[in-house]
Formats: sequence, C-alpha cells, structure tokens
Amino acid sequence: MTPVDIRHAIDPMSASALGTEDLRRHFHVGGLFRPDEITLVYSHFDRLILGSAVPASGPLTLDAVENTGTGSLLDRRELGVLNIGETGEVTADGEVHTLGAGEVLYVGMGTGPVCFKGKGRYYLLSAPAHRTFPTRVIRKDSARRVELGDRDKANERIIHQFLHPEVHQTCQLTMGYTQLLPGSLWNTMPCHLHDRRMEAYLYFDLAADTRIFHFMGRSEETRHIVMANEEAVISPPWSIHAGAGTGAYTFCWAMAGDNVDFTDMDIVPMEALR
Repeated sequence: MTPVDIRHAIDPMSASALGTEDLRRHFHVGGLFRPDEITLVYSHFDRLILGSAVPASGPLTLDAVENTGTGSLLDRRELGVLNIGETGEVTADGEVHTLGAGEVLYVGMGTGPVCFKGKGRYYLLSAPAHRTFPTRVIRKDSARRVELGDRDKANERIIHQFLHPEVHQTCQLTMGYTQLLPGSLWNTMPCHLHDRRMEAYLYFDLAADTRIFHFMGRSEETRHIVMANEEAVISPPWSIHAGAGTGAYTFCWAMAGDNVDFTDMDIVPMEALR
C-alpha cells in the first residue's frame, strides 16, 4: 500500500499566524520525483491527491493508497498524469499508453492499478469522482491553447489546457500548464480567488539557482513561499495564488472542487493587495 503525507485543511485566520517553517509544512510540497518511488500528498482541501512516480530502475504500480478507504486508488477517483521527463509508458486497464514530455494522460474512475515505466517523470493528480470517463492521452496539439499577458507587464504566457471541458470531460479535475515567454516573470497578475475550488501548482523547468516567489494568503494580508525546481504548493480556496520567478519556468496547475469552469474566478484589484 502506498503511503501518503496527509495535509489537513487550515482556515485563513490560523494560517495568518504561521511562521515560515509552519507555512511551508502546511502548503509547500518538496521531495517529489525520487527515483524508484511513488510519492503522494493527500490534501483535505477538496481531497486532492498530488504526487509523483519515477520508475528509474523498473516499473512502479499505483494501486492501494492509504487514507482513501478503497481497495484501489481509482475505485472512487479519477487521475491526471503529466510527464515532465522523457517518453515513457503508462499501463491502465491493460492498455499501454505512450506518454511523451509535456503530454497528459487522463485515467477514469474504476480503471484499477496503474503502472508506470520508462524514462518518464510523472506528476500525479487525483480527485474524487462520481462517474467514469474514458481514459485518454492528450497530446500537446490537442490541448486548448490560450495566449495571455503583456510584455510591458512581464507576464506574457501560453496556457495549455488539457483536462478542460472543451478538451476532455472529467468529474471535477481540471489540469494544464502555463509556460512563461522569454523575459516574463509573473505567472498571474492581477491575482484572483476561486472560493468554489482549491488549486495546486507544480513549478518545473527551472534552473538549479532559479527561485519562484509564490504569493498566497488573503488579499489584504499576503504571504509568500519560496519554491525551487519540481516543488509543488497547495493553494486553499480562500487564498490568492500568483508568483514571480528569478528566471524561466513552467508551472502545472490543477483544480478540484464544485465545478470545472476555468473562468470561475474572482479577480482581486491591485489596490486591494496588501
């Protein structure tokens, strides 16, 4: 049975009293992508599970997981897999799916064990599900592409939407990644909230000495967490989520909650930030 690191939900008043180390303990996720391991974190915000699988020396199988109360993870859940490594293979329900770098595999509820092979570095995201949808590899040219930002504001970026209602239907998991264009640093500004769902970010494709300053907290009392390559952060529904980097980076975003409407958000005016 695969163990999980359990992260309990925390309210904004309690979070505002946390120091740096306690803030990181609740929201920062490090130690991912360890060779020959499946690493999972269970967040009580919308019951999202995030983690990684790195089958460096041989296959790794994801099946029974602590704290889910089911025989297999996907008995009552769906799964999204993003490969941030070289081409690999993921076997689900007896079918082998080749997954290249930057591609996403959706695995529907009831699929059973999932096996990871090859040179892939797999980022995993799982949310509770109430019905099943087809398992499918979504290539980059099938994702919905949205270009946003302004060079003068250092936030030119391309959003690649994979698990999105216009690309592939899911129960509640929404997922994709954003690439910053050369010279851009801000991933989201003005920032926003979406009280009806939580979010998780994975920052990747960073140089070793690059750092991301991830901003969170209530708009009137912002906090920050310093992030390095291939580290993730949990964003509660009550928190803003934005960041700026000291160099080039990409980040995977994923959401779970009441709905899958990507535009369901409340923009925070710049003058409201503190």
